[in-house]
Amino acid sequence: MKAPGFWQSAHDWRSLMLAPLGWLWCALARRRLLAYRSGQKTAKRLPVPVIVIGNITVGGTGKTPLTLWLAQRLLARGWHPAILSRGHGARITGEPRRVMLDSRADEVGDEPLMLKLALPEVEVIVHPVRYRAGLIAIEQGVDIILLDDGLQHMQLARDLEICVLDVAHGQNKGMGSGRCLPAGPLREPVQRLGEADALVLHDGVSNGVEHQWAMHLQPGAAVNLVDGSRRALADFIGQECDALAGIGHPERFFSMLRGLGLTIDAHDFASDHHVFTADEMRQFCERPLLMTAKDAVKCKALAQAHQWRNHWYIPVVAQLDQGFEEFIFSRLEDLRDGQTTA
Repeated sequence: MKAPGFWQSAHDWRSLMLAPLGWLWCALARRRLLAYRSGQKTAKRLPVPVIVIGNITVGGTGKTPLTLWLAQRLLARGWHPAILSRGHGARITGEPRRVMLDSRADEVGDEPLMLKLALPEVEVIVHPVRYRAGLIAIEQGVDIILLDDGLQHMQLARDLEICVLDVAHGQNKGMGSGRCLPAGPLREPVQRLGEADALVLHDGVSNGVEHQWAMHLQPGAAVNLVDGSRRALADFIGQECDALAGIGHPERFFSMLRGLGLTIDAHDFASDHHVFTADEMRQFCERPLLMTAKDAVKCKALAQAHQWRNHWYIPVVAQLDQGFEEFIFSRLEDLRDGQTTA
């Protein structure tokens, strides 16, 4: 589903009309959170540290690149992380599924598969009940859990919460109308931002505020879907290119390409986790086609089957403010010393 435009304005009549439902949503979300915090509801705890990466708004904010960044840093410091995900875009029933290099996006979800392909040595496990997925991860020898898009998944106890806010998207520093669903884009009231252990501002500026850090995504060289060859983005300057996106905020991807000097015809496929078909893709055969890594995991098999050698994806790497990494590992040291942080 594409986010409705009226979510961005507190004065739009549609947002105003739905405001009472937004208040009810906020109240119920708050009541649920407080029930877990007070002990009225009990969260299950795994025997290893759990770090949650999430947001309070609907749609993409940069959680998955941050999860990838954090998993890489953990590996570099000798940890053995696993990533747990609900597996959006796939129907996950029965037992939790370990994501493998030859898994399909429709079986495990596009973001989990993208994470596994980027970090083959990391366990990625999908299931709606993240505690069950965590038990499978621990059987594989992991010693820390990353919960991708899990801020509202209170059934699993967490030791550290990282909330990502896309301050460059829409109005009001990414919070649009400032109202909860269905009147606005918020999953929880704005006050939830101040309760997370760390707030990461995608395309923002931290201004030295305690426990706030800025994050920016740096694009890498284009990767060919058929043969895996790489090509500098500057090589596409001066060519007419197509660009597609079936992600939460496609205009961010298109703006990035234009900002790099590329000339593109943008094709917005309207919904996050869009499943592409051969009929949709065969129109992009003549000119270079550029897409996100998330879209590529769903398009790669089609490109290879039809030998569409002009199809490329653009990987991105998260860059965090200095000090964020030290903050995370300082908190993990506290956990190793037996102190709880959340």
